[in-house]
Amino acid sequence: MQPCSFIRRLSAMFYDSLLLTAVLFAATFAVLPFVDGHAIDSTNVFYKLFLLMLAWLYFCWHWIKGGQTLGMRSWHVFVINESGQNPDWKQSTIRFLSALLSIGLLGAGFIWAIFDKEKRALHDHISRTRLVVKKP
Repeated sequence: MQPCSFIRRLSAMFYDSLLLTAVLFAATFAVLPFVDGHAIDSTNVFYKLFLLMLAWLYFCWHWIKGGQTLGMRSWHVFVINESGQNPDWKQSTIRFLSALLSIGLLGAGFIWAIFDKEKRALHDHISRTRLVVKKP
């Protein structure tokens, strides 16, 4: 196993963003009958929390069950903890929330991986996980 490069990390993120967007669109479509088919107000906190919960579930469930999301699978990238295993719910949740922090810092948490000797991003350090590449 070798550390995941920054370009491979971005590529997997791009794939996952497309897949997650589709999941969130489908979830929104499923909610529409409950609001009589009207647009959901952009200030609706419950709706935003619903979408955030779905994103958390998408990432954490995949990391725990197989060590990779669908986007990561395309690039042979796995997330592992310090013992080389799939992260548990706690580590995955910390990774997800700290990845939001990395995004909130205008991507600086992700750019950190370029300069880190182990190619780990800020959220990798915080959650004590890492991305590795396993060739088939």
